[in-house]
Amino acid sequence: VMDLFDTPASKIAALQSQGISVICYFSAGTFEEWRSDADDFNAADLGDDLGDWPGEKWLDVRNQNVRNIMKTRLNLARSKGCDGVDPDNVDGYSNPTGINLSSGDQLSYNRFLSNQAHDRGLAIGLKNNVGQVEQLVSNYDFTINESCDRYNECDRLDVFISQGKPVLHVEYRPDLLNKPADFSAYCQKFNDKQFSSLVLPRSLDDEYRLSCQ
Repeated sequence: VMDLFDTPASKIAALQSQGISVICYFSAGTFEEWRSDADDFNAADLGDDLGDWPGEKWLDVRNQNVRNIMKTRLNLARSKGCDGVDPDNVDGYSNPTGINLSSGDQLSYNRFLSNQAHDRGLAIGLKNNVGQVEQLVSNYDFTINESCDRYNECDRLDVFISQGKPVLHVEYRPDLLNKPADFSAYCQKFNDKQFSSLVLPRSLDDEYRLSCQ
């Protein structure tokens, strides 16, 4: 998974030449003040701050302007040659956004994203949003989940596996570093579920990367 904005097309092509599929990340549910298209958002598009993420605000995903910006981002993903996309923060309905999104609002938006991605020949992953997995599994090609084990939610992702769709799973578990027996048990648990599982640092700074595959 590479950042849609920060990764040049040449890097994507180089990875693909090694047989690596490139999934391009962008936030579909939050405004990020440092992005090159930040000025395209209107004040009416913005909700409350994300407490742990300075410079981010929730988006009113019902707004046509927001959806138009996401279409442009998907066009960028296509033009850069991404194989698929990883739109993040697609669970605003279950968070304190200051917008009062309903479950139906979220389903509408997430299906809009999947339809627009598929129209451009892009695969698309459902990021987290475990609460709507069953309603959205038919619309998405894979799921990317952070910390389902921590929150005892991993079994809810089995529906992706049952449909032959990958579950790309990350836990932030520094306690597993330099503990091969514990890490082996962790991997056995998720290999049995047919998940593709990693252990990464919360900061995603490449300090370490433990893979079960």
